[in-house]
Amino acid sequence: MKRIGPAIFVPVLLWVVCAMLSVGPALAKDTIAQAARGDKNAPGIVETKNIAEEGFIYGLPLVMNYAVMYDYFIDRASGQWKAAFNEVYNESRVFTYEDTTVITPNSDTPYSMVEMDLRAEPVVLSVPAVEKQRYYSVQLVDWNTFNYGYIGSRATGNEAGDYLIVGPDWQGETPPGIKRVFRSSTWFSTAVFRTQLFDPADMPNVVKVQSGYKARPLSAYLKGPAPAKAPALTWPVIDKKLVRTNFFAYLDFVLQFAPAGPEEREIREKLARIGIGPGKSFEFKDLSLLHKAEVLVGMRQGEKKVAAMAQGFGKNCNGWHVGSAFGDRAFYNGDWLLRAAAAKAGIYGNDAVEAVYPMTRNDRDGRPLDCRNHDYSLTFPAGQLPPVNAFWSVTMYDGKTELLIKNPLDRYLVNSPMLPGMRTNPDGSLTIFIQRKSPGKDKEPNWLPAPNGPVYLVMRLYWPRTDPPSILPPGSGTWNPPGIVRVR
Repeated sequence: MKRIGPAIFVPVLLWVVCAMLSVGPALAKDTIAQAARGDKNAPGIVETKNIAEEGFIYGLPLVMNYAVMYDYFIDRASGQWKAAFNEVYNESRVFTYEDTTVITPNSDTPYSMVEMDLRAEPVVLSVPAVEKQRYYSVQLVDWNTFNYGYIGSRATGNEAGDYLIVGPDWQGETPPGIKRVFRSSTWFSTAVFRTQLFDPADMPNVVKVQSGYKARPLSAYLKGPAPAKAPALTWPVIDKKLVRTNFFAYLDFVLQFAPAGPEEREIREKLARIGIGPGKSFEFKDLSLLHKAEVLVGMRQGEKKVAAMAQGFGKNCNGWHVGSAFGDRAFYNGDWLLRAAAAKAGIYGNDAVEAVYPMTRNDRDGRPLDCRNHDYSLTFPAGQLPPVNAFWSVTMYDGKTELLIKNPLDRYLVNSPMLPGMRTNPDGSLTIFIQRKSPGKDKEPNWLPAPNGPVYLVMRLYWPRTDPPSILPPGSGTWNPPGIVRVR
Protein backbone atom coordinates (compact mmCIF):
# COMPACT_ATOMS: atom_id res chain seq x y z
CA MET A 1 0.00 0.00 0.00
CA LYS A 2 1.40 3.42 -0.96
CA ARG A 3 2.06 5.72 1.97
CA ILE A 4 0.57 9.22 1.95
CA GLY A 5 3.16 11.94 2.58
CA PRO A 6 2.47 14.76 5.04
CA ALA A 7 2.05 17.34 2.27
CA ILE A 8 -0.88 15.30 0.91
CA PHE A 9 -2.15 13.95 4.20
CA VAL A 10 -3.07 17.23 5.89
CA PRO A 11 -5.27 18.63 3.08
CA VAL A 12 -6.89 15.21 2.65
CA LEU A 13 -7.59 15.03 6.37
CA LEU A 14 -9.21 18.45 6.36
CA TRP A 15 -11.37 17.69 3.35
CA VAL A 16 -12.46 14.44 5.00
CA VAL A 17 -13.41 16.43 8.08
CA CYS A 18 -15.46 18.75 5.84
CA ALA A 19 -17.25 15.84 4.26
CA MET A 20 -17.98 14.13 7.56
CA LEU A 21 -19.17 17.15 9.47
CA SER A 22 -22.27 19.12 8.70
CA VAL A 23 -20.81 22.61 8.76
CA GLY A 24 -23.38 25.37 8.68
CA PRO A 25 -22.79 29.13 8.49
CA ALA A 26 -19.89 30.37 10.61
CA LEU A 27 -20.83 31.29 14.12
CA ALA A 28 -21.02 35.00 14.91
CA LYS A 29 -18.21 34.63 17.47
CA ASP A 30 -15.92 32.64 15.18
CA THR A 31 -12.80 34.84 15.15
CA ILE A 32 -11.36 33.18 12.05
CA ALA A 33 -14.58 33.85 10.13
CA GLN A 34 -14.69 37.43 11.42
CA ALA A 35 -11.11 38.06 10.26
CA ALA A 36 -11.92 36.69 6.80
CA ARG A 37 -14.99 38.89 6.20
CA GLY A 38 -14.34 41.40 3.48
CA ASP A 39 -10.96 39.87 2.70
CA LYS A 40 -10.86 38.78 -0.93
CA ASN A 41 -7.71 36.83 -0.20
CA ALA A 42 -9.02 35.18 2.96
CA PRO A 43 -6.98 32.08 3.86
CA GLY A 44 -8.40 28.77 2.72
CA ILE A 45 -8.33 25.45 4.52
CA VAL A 46 -4.67 24.59 4.00
CA GLU A 47 -3.42 28.15 4.54
CA THR A 48 -5.38 28.46 7.78
CA LYS A 49 -3.82 25.23 8.98
CA ASN A 50 -0.38 26.51 8.00
CA ILE A 51 -0.86 29.80 9.83
CA ALA A 52 -1.99 27.94 12.95
CA GLU A 53 1.14 25.79 12.71
CA GLU A 54 3.47 28.78 12.29
CA GLY A 55 1.61 30.69 14.98
CA PHE A 56 1.96 27.84 17.45
CA ILE A 57 5.71 27.65 16.88
CA TYR A 58 6.05 31.43 17.14
CA GLY A 59 3.86 31.72 20.23
CA LEU A 60 4.93 28.66 22.24
CA PRO A 61 7.74 30.38 24.20
CA LEU A 62 5.50 33.34 25.06
CA VAL A 63 2.69 31.12 26.32
CA MET A 64 5.10 28.83 28.19
CA ASN A 65 6.64 31.88 29.83
CA TYR A 66 3.21 33.20 30.81
CA ALA A 67 2.33 29.85 32.41
CA VAL A 68 5.49 30.00 34.53
CA MET A 69 4.90 33.64 35.48
CA TYR A 70 1.30 32.86 36.42
CA ASP A 71 2.39 30.12 38.82
CA TYR A 72 5.29 32.10 40.26
CA PHE A 73 4.04 35.69 40.50
CA ILE A 74 0.28 35.84 39.95
CA ASP A 75 -1.55 32.83 41.43
CA ARG A 76 -0.88 32.76 45.17
CA ALA A 77 -2.64 29.40 45.38
CA SER A 78 -0.53 27.68 42.71
CA GLY A 79 1.75 25.93 45.19
CA GLN A 80 4.70 27.48 43.31
CA TRP A 81 4.04 31.17 44.07
CA LYS A 82 7.17 33.25 44.78
CA ALA A 83 6.48 36.97 45.20
CA ALA A 84 4.56 40.01 43.99
CA PHE A 85 5.77 42.04 41.02
CA ASN A 86 8.96 44.06 41.50
CA GLU A 87 9.86 42.13 44.66
CA VAL A 88 12.92 39.86 44.83
CA TYR A 89 12.24 36.30 45.90
CA ASN A 90 15.13 34.23 47.25
CA GLU A 91 15.26 30.44 47.39
CA SER A 92 17.57 29.35 50.20
CA ARG A 93 17.75 25.87 48.66
CA VAL A 94 18.33 24.12 45.35
CA PHE A 95 15.50 22.66 43.27
CA THR A 96 14.39 19.07 43.85
CA TYR A 97 11.96 16.57 42.34
CA GLU A 98 9.13 18.52 44.02
CA ASP A 99 9.71 21.52 41.72
CA THR A 100 7.62 20.86 38.64
CA THR A 101 6.71 24.22 37.09
CA VAL A 102 9.82 24.41 34.89
CA ILE A 103 11.18 21.36 33.04
CA THR A 104 14.90 20.46 33.31
CA PRO A 105 15.33 22.70 36.38
CA ASN A 106 18.81 23.70 37.50
CA SER A 107 19.66 22.08 40.85
CA ASP A 108 23.16 23.62 41.01
CA THR A 109 22.49 27.13 42.24
CA PRO A 110 19.90 28.56 44.61
CA TYR A 111 17.68 30.88 42.61
CA SER A 112 16.53 34.40 43.25
CA MET A 113 13.90 35.92 40.97
CA VAL A 114 12.03 39.11 40.35
CA GLU A 115 9.23 39.70 37.87
CA MET A 116 9.34 43.31 36.76
CA ASP A 117 6.33 45.34 35.66
CA LEU A 118 7.87 48.12 33.57
CA ARG A 119 4.66 49.74 32.39
CA ALA A 120 4.58 52.66 34.85
CA GLU A 121 8.32 53.19 35.26
CA PRO A 122 11.69 51.42 35.04
CA VAL A 123 13.08 49.22 37.79
CA VAL A 124 16.52 49.44 39.39
CA LEU A 125 18.23 46.13 40.19
CA SER A 126 20.99 46.32 42.81
CA VAL A 127 23.60 43.67 43.52
CA PRO A 128 26.06 43.51 46.43
CA ALA A 129 29.79 42.89 46.27
CA VAL A 130 30.30 39.12 45.92
CA GLU A 131 33.56 37.39 46.88
CA LYS A 132 35.72 36.74 43.81
CA GLN A 133 35.71 32.95 44.07
CA ARG A 134 31.89 32.77 44.04
CA TYR A 135 30.22 32.83 40.64
CA TYR A 136 26.88 34.57 40.29
CA SER A 137 24.81 35.81 37.39
CA VAL A 138 21.65 37.81 36.80
CA GLN A 139 19.98 36.79 33.55
CA LEU A 140 17.58 39.35 32.11
CA VAL A 141 14.95 37.59 30.02
CA ASP A 142 11.76 39.19 28.68
CA TRP A 143 8.41 37.67 27.77
CA ASN A 144 9.72 36.96 24.25
CA THR A 145 12.26 34.72 26.05
CA PHE A 146 15.03 36.91 24.66
CA ASN A 147 18.09 37.16 26.91
CA TYR A 148 18.62 40.90 26.58
CA GLY A 149 21.37 41.36 29.14
CA TYR A 150 23.50 40.02 31.98
CA ILE A 151 24.82 41.25 35.32
CA GLY A 152 27.32 39.12 37.23
CA SER A 153 30.78 37.60 37.47
CA ARG A 154 31.36 37.24 33.73
CA ALA A 155 29.44 40.25 32.43
CA THR A 156 30.02 43.03 34.98
CA GLY A 157 32.32 41.57 37.65
CA ASN A 158 31.69 40.86 41.32
CA GLU A 159 31.55 44.47 42.47
CA ALA A 160 28.38 46.05 43.88
CA GLY A 161 26.28 48.05 41.45
CA ASP A 162 22.91 49.50 40.44
CA TYR A 163 21.43 48.71 37.01
CA LEU A 164 18.38 50.21 35.29
CA ILE A 165 15.83 47.97 33.52
CA VAL A 166 13.54 49.86 31.14
CA GLY A 167 10.57 49.03 28.95
CA PRO A 168 10.42 48.98 25.13
CA ASP A 169 9.96 52.73 24.50
CA TRP A 170 11.37 54.39 27.64
CA GLN A 171 13.21 57.61 26.70
CA GLY A 172 14.28 59.03 30.07
CA GLU A 173 17.73 60.12 31.16
CA THR A 174 20.08 57.73 32.94
CA PRO A 175 20.24 58.78 36.61
CA PRO A 176 23.58 59.26 38.38
CA GLY A 177 24.89 56.09 40.01
CA ILE A 178 23.44 53.73 37.40
CA LYS A 179 26.18 51.55 35.91
CA ARG A 180 24.23 50.40 32.86
CA VAL A 181 20.78 50.51 31.25
CA PHE A 182 19.13 47.33 29.90
CA ARG A 183 16.08 47.54 27.62
CA SER A 184 13.44 44.81 27.67
CA SER A 185 11.50 44.15 24.46
CA THR A 186 8.33 43.51 26.51
CA TRP A 187 6.57 45.45 29.27
CA PHE A 188 7.05 42.60 31.72
CA SER A 189 10.43 41.02 32.26
CA THR A 190 12.17 38.53 34.52
CA ALA A 191 15.50 38.65 36.30
CA VAL A 192 16.85 35.21 37.19
CA PHE A 193 19.66 35.26 39.77
CA ARG A 194 21.96 32.24 40.11
CA THR A 195 24.33 32.18 43.11
CA GLN A 196 26.97 29.48 43.35
CA LEU A 197 26.66 27.03 46.25
CA PHE A 198 29.87 25.19 47.12
CA ASP A 199 28.29 22.57 49.40
CA PRO A 200 25.30 22.26 51.78
CA ALA A 201 27.23 23.94 54.61
CA ASP A 202 27.76 26.96 52.34
CA MET A 203 24.05 27.86 52.24
CA PRO A 204 24.25 30.59 54.95
CA ASN A 205 26.87 32.36 52.82
CA VAL A 206 24.60 32.17 49.78
CA VAL A 207 21.74 33.60 51.84
CA LYS A 208 23.99 36.52 52.83
CA VAL A 209 24.67 37.28 49.16
CA GLN A 210 20.99 36.94 48.29
CA SER A 211 20.04 39.46 50.99
CA GLY A 212 21.90 42.08 48.94
CA TYR A 213 19.81 41.59 45.80
CA LYS A 214 17.33 44.48 45.54
CA ALA A 215 14.63 45.65 43.11
CA ARG A 216 13.17 49.14 43.34
CA PRO A 217 11.02 51.29 41.08
CA LEU A 218 13.09 54.14 39.68
CA SER A 219 11.12 56.70 41.70
CA ALA A 220 11.98 54.88 44.94
CA TYR A 221 15.64 54.70 43.93
CA LEU A 222 15.63 58.46 43.30
CA LYS A 223 13.53 59.07 46.44
CA GLY A 224 11.05 61.06 44.39
CA PRO A 225 7.32 60.97 43.63
CA ALA A 226 5.97 57.86 41.96
CA PRO A 227 4.14 58.09 38.62
CA ALA A 228 0.54 56.95 38.21
CA LYS A 229 0.11 53.22 38.55
CA ALA A 230 -0.32 51.11 35.44
CA PRO A 231 -3.85 49.81 34.81
CA ALA A 232 -4.90 46.71 36.72
CA LEU A 233 -5.07 43.56 34.62
CA THR A 234 -7.37 40.58 34.51
CA TRP A 235 -4.95 37.69 34.21
CA PRO A 236 -6.16 34.66 32.18
CA VAL A 237 -6.21 31.66 34.49
CA ILE A 238 -3.74 29.02 33.44
CA ASP A 239 -5.50 25.75 32.80
CA LYS A 240 -3.10 23.21 31.30
CA LYS A 241 -5.93 21.36 29.51
CA LEU A 242 -7.36 24.60 28.13
CA VAL A 243 -3.93 25.71 26.90
CA ARG A 244 -3.87 22.73 24.54
CA THR A 245 -6.96 23.93 22.68
CA ASN A 246 -7.31 27.64 23.50
CA PHE A 247 -3.59 28.29 23.10
CA PHE A 248 -4.14 31.33 20.89
CA ALA A 249 -6.33 33.09 23.47
CA TYR A 250 -3.34 33.13 25.81
CA LEU A 251 -1.16 34.36 22.97
CA ASP A 252 -3.63 37.20 22.31
CA PHE A 253 -3.18 38.34 25.90
CA VAL A 254 0.61 38.14 25.99
CA LEU A 255 1.16 39.89 22.65
CA GLN A 256 -0.36 43.14 23.94
CA PHE A 257 2.76 43.52 26.11
CA ALA A 258 5.21 42.58 23.35
CA PRO A 259 5.53 45.23 20.62
CA ALA A 260 6.47 43.58 17.33
CA GLY A 261 10.05 43.83 16.15
CA PRO A 262 10.84 44.18 12.43
CA GLU A 263 11.32 40.42 12.02
CA GLU A 264 7.92 39.72 13.64
CA ARG A 265 5.74 41.75 11.31
CA GLU A 266 5.23 38.95 8.79
CA ILE A 267 4.08 36.37 11.34
CA ARG A 268 1.93 38.94 13.14
CA GLU A 269 0.20 39.79 9.84
CA LYS A 270 -0.45 36.12 9.18
CA LEU A 271 -1.92 35.61 12.65
CA ALA A 272 -4.19 38.64 12.19
CA ARG A 273 -5.64 36.95 9.09
CA ILE A 274 -7.15 34.26 11.34
CA GLY A 275 -8.15 36.63 14.15
CA ILE A 276 -5.12 36.33 16.45
CA GLY A 277 -3.14 39.24 17.87
CA PRO A 278 -2.90 41.86 20.62
CA GLY A 279 -6.31 43.14 21.68
CA LYS A 280 -8.15 40.25 19.98
CA SER A 281 -10.22 37.59 21.69
CA PHE A 282 -9.64 34.20 20.10
CA GLU A 283 -11.92 31.52 21.56
CA PHE A 284 -11.50 27.97 20.31
CA LYS A 285 -14.93 26.90 21.57
CA ASP A 286 -16.62 29.51 19.35
CA LEU A 287 -15.03 28.28 16.12
CA SER A 288 -16.93 26.33 13.50
CA LEU A 289 -16.16 22.62 13.40
CA LEU A 290 -14.08 23.11 10.27
CA HIS A 291 -12.01 25.90 11.81
CA LYS A 292 -11.49 23.83 14.94
CA ALA A 293 -10.12 21.02 12.78
CA GLU A 294 -7.79 23.38 10.90
CA VAL A 295 -6.40 24.89 14.10
CA LEU A 296 -5.92 21.56 15.87
CA VAL A 297 -4.11 19.97 12.94
CA GLY A 298 -1.87 23.02 12.59
CA MET A 299 -1.01 23.08 16.28
CA ARG A 300 -0.22 19.37 16.31
CA GLN A 301 2.03 19.71 13.28
CA GLY A 302 3.81 22.60 14.96
CA GLU A 303 4.18 20.67 18.19
CA LYS A 304 5.82 17.77 16.33
CA LYS A 305 8.31 20.09 14.65
CA VAL A 306 9.24 21.72 17.96
CA ALA A 307 9.67 18.36 19.70
CA ALA A 308 11.90 17.06 16.91
CA MET A 309 14.02 20.22 16.93
CA ALA A 310 14.32 20.21 20.73
CA GLN A 311 15.84 16.73 20.66
CA GLY A 312 18.20 17.38 17.81
CA PHE A 313 19.55 20.94 17.70
CA GLY A 314 23.29 21.36 17.79
CA LYS A 315 25.95 18.85 16.69
CA ASN A 316 26.25 15.25 17.82
CA CYS A 317 29.45 15.07 19.86
CA ASN A 318 30.06 11.58 21.27
CA GLY A 319 26.31 11.11 21.65
CA TRP A 320 25.72 14.55 23.25
CA HIS A 321 23.92 17.33 21.42
CA VAL A 322 26.09 20.41 21.76
CA GLY A 323 24.77 23.68 20.42
CA SER A 324 23.64 27.19 21.23
CA ALA A 325 19.89 27.76 21.39
CA PHE A 326 19.47 30.79 23.67
CA GLY A 327 20.12 34.46 23.04
CA ASP A 328 18.70 37.89 22.31
CA ARG A 329 16.51 39.12 19.45
CA ALA A 330 19.48 39.37 17.08
CA PHE A 331 20.56 35.83 17.93
CA TYR A 332 17.21 34.32 16.84
CA ASN A 333 16.70 36.75 13.95
CA GLY A 334 13.23 35.37 13.26
CA ASP A 335 14.10 31.69 13.70
CA TRP A 336 10.95 30.93 15.68
CA LEU A 337 11.45 27.17 15.50
CA LEU A 338 14.82 27.43 17.22
CA ARG A 339 13.35 29.71 19.89
CA ALA A 340 10.45 27.31 20.50
CA ALA A 341 12.77 24.30 20.65
CA ALA A 342 15.00 26.12 23.14
CA ALA A 343 12.02 26.85 25.39
CA LYS A 344 10.84 23.26 25.20
CA ALA A 345 14.32 21.89 25.91
CA GLY A 346 14.72 24.14 28.96
CA ILE A 347 13.11 27.56 29.11
CA TYR A 348 15.32 30.38 30.45
CA GLY A 349 18.57 28.81 29.27
CA ASN A 350 21.64 31.04 29.12
CA ASP A 351 23.59 32.43 26.21
CA ALA A 352 26.52 30.16 25.33
CA VAL A 353 29.07 32.65 26.69
CA GLU A 354 27.37 32.31 30.09
CA ALA A 355 26.63 28.59 30.03
CA VAL A 356 26.63 25.71 27.53
CA TYR A 357 24.24 22.79 27.94
CA PRO A 358 25.27 19.50 26.29
CA MET A 359 22.23 17.19 26.36
CA THR A 360 21.74 13.49 25.64
CA ARG A 361 19.26 10.66 25.69
CA ASN A 362 21.71 8.20 24.12
CA ASP A 363 24.95 6.42 24.88
CA ARG A 364 28.02 6.90 22.70
CA ASP A 365 26.80 4.16 20.32
CA GLY A 366 23.48 5.93 19.75
CA ARG A 367 21.38 3.55 21.86
CA PRO A 368 18.66 5.14 24.07
CA LEU A 369 19.62 5.51 27.72
CA ASP A 370 17.32 3.34 29.84
CA CYS A 371 18.23 2.36 33.39
CA ARG A 372 15.44 -0.15 33.81
CA ASN A 373 17.75 -2.89 32.55
CA HIS A 374 21.10 -1.18 32.00
CA ASP A 375 23.87 0.60 33.90
CA TYR A 376 26.15 3.25 32.38
CA SER A 377 29.33 5.17 33.08
CA LEU A 378 30.72 8.55 32.08
CA THR A 379 34.51 8.89 32.33
CA PHE A 380 36.50 12.09 32.02
CA PRO A 381 40.14 11.30 31.12
CA ALA A 382 42.83 12.71 33.39
CA GLY A 383 43.22 16.44 32.85
CA GLN A 384 40.14 16.64 30.63
CA LEU A 385 37.37 17.80 32.95
CA PRO A 386 34.98 20.37 31.46
CA PRO A 387 36.94 23.63 30.88
CA VAL A 388 35.14 26.40 32.75
CA ASN A 389 35.89 29.61 34.63
CA ALA A 390 33.11 28.91 37.15
CA PHE A 391 31.88 25.31 37.58
CA TRP A 392 30.27 22.39 35.73
CA SER A 393 27.64 19.74 36.50
CA VAL A 394 25.88 16.68 35.09
CA THR A 395 22.19 16.54 36.05
CA MET A 396 19.86 13.53 35.89
CA TYR A 397 16.26 13.86 34.66
CA ASP A 398 13.44 11.43 34.07
CA GLY A 399 13.47 10.76 30.33
CA LYS A 400 9.68 11.02 30.11
CA THR A 401 8.93 14.12 32.21
CA GLU A 402 12.32 15.91 32.03
CA LEU A 403 12.00 16.56 35.77
CA LEU A 404 14.35 15.70 38.62
CA ILE A 405 13.79 12.28 40.18
CA LYS A 406 13.28 11.18 43.75
CA ASN A 407 16.18 8.99 44.89
CA PRO A 408 17.65 7.55 48.12
CA LEU A 409 20.58 10.01 48.21
CA ASP A 410 18.57 13.15 47.40
CA ARG A 411 21.27 13.67 44.79
CA TYR A 412 20.17 15.12 41.48
CA LEU A 413 23.54 15.90 39.95
CA VAL A 414 27.28 15.55 40.14
CA ASN A 415 29.20 18.83 39.92
CA SER A 416 32.73 20.17 40.24
CA PRO A 417 32.32 21.42 43.84
CA MET A 418 31.79 17.73 44.75
CA LEU A 419 35.16 16.66 43.31
CA PRO A 420 37.06 16.64 46.65
CA GLY A 421 34.70 13.92 47.92
CA MET A 422 34.76 11.82 44.75
CA ARG A 423 37.18 9.03 43.86
CA THR A 424 39.46 9.09 40.84
CA ASN A 425 40.76 6.07 38.98
CA PRO A 426 44.44 4.99 39.23
CA ASP A 427 45.19 6.78 35.94
CA GLY A 428 43.71 10.03 37.25
CA SER A 429 40.48 9.80 35.26
CA LEU A 430 37.07 10.40 36.88
CA THR A 431 34.16 7.98 36.37
CA ILE A 432 30.52 8.81 37.16
CA PHE A 433 28.24 5.79 37.64
CA ILE A 434 24.82 6.27 36.03
CA GLN A 435 22.42 3.61 37.28
CA ARG A 436 19.24 2.93 39.21
CA LYS A 437 20.75 0.91 42.08
CA SER A 438 23.79 1.73 44.18
CA PRO A 439 27.10 0.69 42.61
CA GLY A 440 28.31 -0.18 46.12
CA LYS A 441 29.27 1.94 49.12
CA ASP A 442 32.82 2.46 47.90
CA LYS A 443 31.53 3.91 44.62
CA GLU A 444 28.55 5.88 45.92
CA PRO A 445 30.47 9.21 46.02
CA ASN A 446 30.55 8.93 42.20
CA TRP A 447 26.98 7.66 41.78
CA LEU A 448 24.39 9.65 39.87
CA PRO A 449 21.06 7.94 40.72
CA ALA A 450 18.87 7.24 37.70
CA PRO A 451 15.14 6.55 37.18
CA ASN A 452 13.69 3.11 36.56
CA GLY A 453 13.33 3.79 32.85
CA PRO A 454 14.40 6.33 30.19
CA VAL A 455 17.11 8.82 31.11
CA TYR A 456 17.74 12.41 30.04
CA LEU A 457 21.08 14.00 30.99
CA VAL A 458 22.07 17.65 30.82
CA MET A 459 25.59 18.92 31.38
CA ARG A 460 26.00 22.55 32.44
CA LEU A 461 29.23 24.44 31.85
CA TYR A 462 29.02 27.82 33.59
CA TRP A 463 31.20 30.60 32.15
CA PRO A 464 33.02 28.32 29.70
CA ARG A 465 36.61 29.17 28.92
CA THR A 466 37.34 30.80 25.60
CA ASP A 467 40.98 29.69 25.27
CA PRO A 468 41.63 26.09 24.16
CA PRO A 469 40.57 23.63 25.31
CA SER A 470 37.09 25.14 25.07
CA ILE A 471 33.58 24.00 24.26
CA LEU A 472 33.12 27.32 22.42
CA PRO A 473 31.86 27.70 19.79
CA PRO A 474 29.34 25.01 20.83
CA GLY A 475 29.71 21.91 18.71
CA SER A 476 32.93 23.13 17.08
CA GLY A 477 35.17 23.70 20.07
CA THR A 478 38.40 21.98 20.99
CA TRP A 479 36.73 20.16 23.91
CA ASN A 480 33.61 18.00 23.81
CA PRO A 481 32.03 15.76 26.47
CA PRO A 482 33.07 12.09 26.46
CA GLY A 483 30.45 9.55 25.44
CA ILE A 484 28.36 7.53 27.89
CA VAL A 485 29.20 3.85 27.96
CA ARG A 486 26.78 0.99 28.61
CA VAL A 487 28.45 -1.29 31.18
CA ARG A 488 25.61 -3.75 31.74
